[in-house]
This record gives sequence, structure tokens and C-alpha cells, in this order.
Amino acid sequence: MEAFATYSHAITSLALWALVITVLSGFSTRGRIDENRAECGKPKRNYDDPWYRSERAFMNAVETSGPFIAATVAAILIGASPFWVNLFASIFVIARIAMGFVHIRTTNQPARSMFFAVGLVCILGLVVLTIMAAF
Repeated sequence: MEAFATYSHAITSLALWALVITVLSGFSTRGRIDENRAECGKPKRNYDDPWYRSERAFMNAVETSGPFIAATVAAILIGASPFWVNLFASIFVIARIAMGFVHIRTTNQPARSMFFAVGLVCILGLVVLTIMAAF
């Protein structure tokens, strides 16, 4: 376990990400009524509807989970620079929390896109760190 101690922020970020997903899941169920549901049970596309935005924030977080978790775990296991792994993982979670807040509370598309881009850059940074450490 000592080998992982230097990655404490990244490992904590993984745990916090699980909490973020759980919270967003709870928010995604608020406001469900038959009038705003499609036949499949998902909300009808309407960015003015806070439930739709909550559902989209949750689904977007779920869609991003695989790449974030894979890149973070790979970087830790390969022994990439702990400073950068911790930084990228921590910034990812902070950016995604901000994105969830903006996504649910507003219709500010540029802010959502900015926070999405920050998270994406963090994932790509983790991938590059992994590749550099491997070769």
C-alpha cells in the first residue's frame, strides 16, 4: 500500500467521483412526471426543464466515468508522476462538480462546455502521462 501513498489525491478523486455520480443520480430522479417523459421513460428534450438538465448532467457524468477511471488507474499503476496524476485527477473532479452545478442550475451552454473541456484535457493529460511512463 505504500506504493500508492503518493497518489492519495488521485485515489481520493476516484472515491469522490463515485460520490458525485451517486448525488447526480439522486438529482436525476427529481421532477419525473408523465407529461415530461418520452415513451422510453427518459425526459423529453427541454433544456428549460430542470429535471431534463439533471438527467443530462447525470448521464454525461456516467459517460465520462469510464475514461476518467481507466486513465487515472492506468497512470497510478504504471507509476506516472504522482504530482501530475494527483493534479489532473483532482482538477477533473472539481471541473466536473462545477459542470454538474452549472448544468443543473442554469442553461449556460458555454460554461458547461468549458468545464467539459477542462475535464477532457485532464483525462488526456492522464493518458499522456501513462504513455510517457510506459516508454
